[in-house]
Parts: sequence; structure tokens; C-alpha cells
Amino acid sequence: MNLALVHDWVITIGGAEHCLEVFHELWPEAPLYTLVYQEESVRRLGFHPGQVRASFLQRFPRAQRWYRKYLPFYPLAVESFDLSGYEVILSSSHAAAKGALVRSDQFHVCYCHTPVRYAWDLTYRYLKESGLDRGLKGLIARSILHYVRSWDTLTANRVDHFIANSHYTARRIWRAYRREATVIYPPVDVERFRVREKKEDFFLFVSRLVPYKKADLVVAAFTELGLPLCVIGDGPQFEACRKMVGQNVEFLGYQHDATVADLMGRARALIFAAEEDFGIVLVEAQACGTPVIAYGKGGVCETVVAADGVNWEEATGLFFHEQTVDALAAAVRQFLAWEGRFRCEVLRRNAERFGRERFKQEIGAFVTERWREFAAHPALCGAGDSTCASRNG
Repeated sequence: MNLALVHDWVITIGGAEHCLEVFHELWPEAPLYTLVYQEESVRRLGFHPGQVRASFLQRFPRAQRWYRKYLPFYPLAVESFDLSGYEVILSSSHAAAKGALVRSDQFHVCYCHTPVRYAWDLTYRYLKESGLDRGLKGLIARSILHYVRSWDTLTANRVDHFIANSHYTARRIWRAYRREATVIYPPVDVERFRVREKKEDFFLFVSRLVPYKKADLVVAAFTELGLPLCVIGDGPQFEACRKMVGQNVEFLGYQHDATVADLMGRARALIFAAEEDFGIVLVEAQACGTPVIAYGKGGVCETVVAADGVNWEEATGLFFHEQTVDALAAAVRQFLAWEGRFRCEVLRRNAERFGRERFKQEIGAFVTERWREFAAHPALCGAGDSTCASRNG
């Protein structure tokens, strides 16, 4: 296969970038097309900078910091990539990458981490939290998001096959695009973590401190409970959260992977309050033998087995079902009553379902097999998932 990779941006290294890293391992000669990147980050993923093709946004002022502010330019930027020399396009998309222009004789697979959240599910929350829910600025923001939604829907026709990172995401893909998606869970490097049966007296919250992660909710609940909590991560809510804490909450800021893994293994439980499409940190905690107390909506329902008081041969955590201080506090109290019943070997076994080698094998097989079908019967491209006509919209 003569293959090209398309990824939204490579600035920080998160779950989407770890998927991209595996794609590079599978197809090491493939060039990477991306809106904006930092050289250090692409090197960490194994790419030589000479393999990377950036859009014109790379030359915009402070592009590596302000890239989210350039949202209105995303469609034009991703459509500026000339991919005409490749047989196969593999896009890794949570914003714009799937919108790359392709011909009818090119094969396009999209690994979709999520339909654009701020244009679909989180529109009203995004506008409110950004102070754009009223006035002239609000009207302009709504107009931009309407344009993004229209373009995002149109570009779904440029994809032959969607892969989703969870069944939850697959349902959201269907809602936004009316397209079916094959589910292949993202890679979690479970071998990097070691089970620690002896836990220390603290709970752990690991996340970028942005509004939808609900760090403020977690901090408020543990301030009320008086239980020790360590918070790892930074972001725009860092100072606001620090101002509301009691003496039992410690903010550690950004920490390197080794420190995170060490604290994760020592913690009594990991706290997770966001509605996520998958949530890699949940699996990492289980790989350490650390139970999870999580908001029971989204991809977490596919990665955590909720305890019911009797299912200790499979239980790996507890859910709370409202994003409120009271609901989280009640879940923590229930955990304290059941804490000694969770089994490290059960948690580790559950985490191993999401290993890196499994992802590598499944992605490689999917792309290769679908490409062979396409090459053998190009007139049937996309058959069975209802799109190939007029893919370029």
C-alpha cells in the first residue's frame, strides 16, 4: 500500500497521538499530514520531521499555542493537502482530519476519536464556558459552529470506512453522520504499569484541568469528605481549583509518565468525573490494580465493570450517575465500604483487554483487508456502510 497518514494536530501527546504512533509503527514510510505540529512531539512519536507536512496554519502567529482559535480555517487547511499520490489515506480525526480531499479511486479509512465535540454534543456548554452564549460575539460563534457542523457532515462522505474508539463513539458517529463504524478500542500500554497490592492513604485524579473534565467537582467532593486527594494535571482551571480546596487536597501539576504510573499504583482509587469517549487513564489505573470511581456514562461503561456487591470476580470499580458533589461523595462512601473486596488480578486482567499489541494487530488487519477488497472490487467501495457515491461532496 502507498499510504498517507492525516492527523488533526500534534502538539501534546495524548490518546489520539498514541494511536498515531502505532499507525507509524505499522507504516513507517508513510508521510504525516497535519494542521499544526511541534517538532519535539512528532519526534517522540517516532516521525522524522522530514516526513511531516503541515498546513499553512503552521505559519500563523503562535500556531502551536493558538491553534484552537483558528477553527474557522480548519476546513480550508485540511483541504489544502495534496494527497493525490497515495492509494490509501488513513486519517486520525477528532476535529478535521477526515475532511481531506480524496478521489474516487483512493481508499480512505478514518479512525474517529469523536465527532467534533464543540460542534455537536458540547455546543451549548462550550459557548457558555467561553462566554460566547450571548451578544454579538455569541452570534458570530454560533455562525462559525453552524458552518463547522455543515462541513463536518459533508466530509463524512469522503470516508470509505469509519473505525470508532468505542461503541459510545460509534453511536455518536451514527447520530452525526448516519454512518456505521467498526469498533477497535485504542491502545493502552498496560505493560508500562505494575500491579501494587499495597495501597497508600490517598485518592488520585489525573486529567488536564479543563471544564468538561469536572476537576472542580472532584475537588469540592473531597474537600467535603476530608479524604486525601492528589490532583495531577494543569490547564485553565488550575488556579480556580486551587482556591477552593481544603488541606486534604494536594495539587501536583504536570507530572512525567513514570511519576503518574507510580502514584497510580499507590492510590486507593482513581477518580474520574468526565463523560469521555473512551478514557485511557481508566484502563491504566486498572493495569496497576487500582479500582476506579467514575461517572457512569460514555466509554467508561465499556472499560470499567461496576461492582454490585457480589460480582467480585469481574468488578473493577464503582459508578456515580450524576455529575454532582453529592453523587460522587456517595460513590466514594460506598467504595470505602467495599474497598477490601476488589481484586488486583481481576483489575489487571480487565485492563489487558485493551493492550497495545491487540490494537496494532486489529488496525493492521482491518486496513489491509479492506484495502484488498477495495482494490479487487473498486466499484463496491464502501458497500455495506452506505456511502461511496459523491465522496468529495
